[in-house]
Amino acid sequence: MAQLSDDCFAFGGALMRVEEALALLASRLAPVTGTERAGLAEAAGRVLAADLEAPRDVPPFANSAVDGYAVRHADLAREGDTVLAVGGRVAAGGALGRPIRPGEAIRIFTGAPMPEGADTVFMQEDAEALPDGTVRLPAGLRRGANAREAGEDVAAGSVILRAGRRLRPQDVGLAASVGLTALEVRTPLRVALFSTGDEIAEPGTPLAPGRLYDSNRFTLAALLRCLGCRVTDLGILPDRREAVAAALAAAAPTHDLILTSGGVSTGEEDHVKAAVEAAGSLFLWRLAIKPGRPVAMGQVGGTAFVGLPGNPVAVMVTFAHIVRPLALHLMGAAVAPPARFAVRSAFDYRKKQGRREYVRASLAPGADGVTEARKFPREGAGILSSLVESDGLVELGEEVRAVAPGETVAFLPFSELA
Repeated sequence: MAQLSDDCFAFGGALMRVEEALALLASRLAPVTGTERAGLAEAAGRVLAADLEAPRDVPPFANSAVDGYAVRHADLAREGDTVLAVGGRVAAGGALGRPIRPGEAIRIFTGAPMPEGADTVFMQEDAEALPDGTVRLPAGLRRGANAREAGEDVAAGSVILRAGRRLRPQDVGLAASVGLTALEVRTPLRVALFSTGDEIAEPGTPLAPGRLYDSNRFTLAALLRCLGCRVTDLGILPDRREAVAAALAAAAPTHDLILTSGGVSTGEEDHVKAAVEAAGSLFLWRLAIKPGRPVAMGQVGGTAFVGLPGNPVAVMVTFAHIVRPLALHLMGAAVAPPARFAVRSAFDYRKKQGRREYVRASLAPGADGVTEARKFPREGAGILSSLVESDGLVELGEEVRAVAPGETVAFLPFSELA
């Protein structure tokens, strides 16, 4: 009797590694988005289109880092206390209006401009204000202590943000700190999105026997919008090659990327691969990755195309490793892989050599307080609840054959995919 396999990844043929697939896509597909001006209030999450130079210093003037007393370091005794007359007061937003005089201290507050000639600030906690209007200062404070120079944060003319950066809230704040009100950014990537399959139905409609509600399209749309993409939802297409090919051809002229889920395997009702080949060209099809081996990538009329598997877990994994970097590349963003974190395994697992595998896991402190990854108890690629009840994915490289409790593993949190 023939040996039957319970491994859906068992059929033959060469498989491509993820890094090879991304290199191939980058070599054949160039950034496609244009540029536009965006106000700071709308800039977060957008991709910066050009290097950003600071038009001025930040801070624009030397100022105090603390509440205290500004002095000339040359007036301080090398040993023992120094007593100086308090000759003025300057608060944030104000100015002394004259240079500091030899032998005097100026009461100063955080952020206030340093008086001309002052070079050091004593914290008020280290100083003793005396009843006669003088202040006693201890020895030992270095020159320049607690004083911030003009341009200490940002120097005028320096590049503060590089082209290709996806702008974070702190990046927007930095742009505001140099006085800018708008930035040159990439236009949003236009993504056409649809699911395929006679077995899936639109949420909210009656559910006929043998059918399931479509979840992948909504997961993918949310992930794409987190990247700043403009998504066109094309709904569900039937399992007919002609219908899929027509939808691809219709979407291509007005979109930068076409993304589908389902219909890319080898079954008689899987028509996406053939439809892409009929309407355009296919670069690659199968990856050395689990879950998610059947992934179709190519072009339709000059527009990039990616067809993902139909299983929800495979959709999440392949989005993280193919769609996300491709979308960032197409929108002109600097592409960096999602951050992985070293954690301790709390589970046993065996895998085949030669393919990369991802294990759903949650993080929790072990008995000794060290963070460990605990495997989700069920492994099916169709178990969508496993993505909700896990914190991320344990990544097991191509050369790994087994993992045992106590070993260090790489953990990819779902938060890195936004």
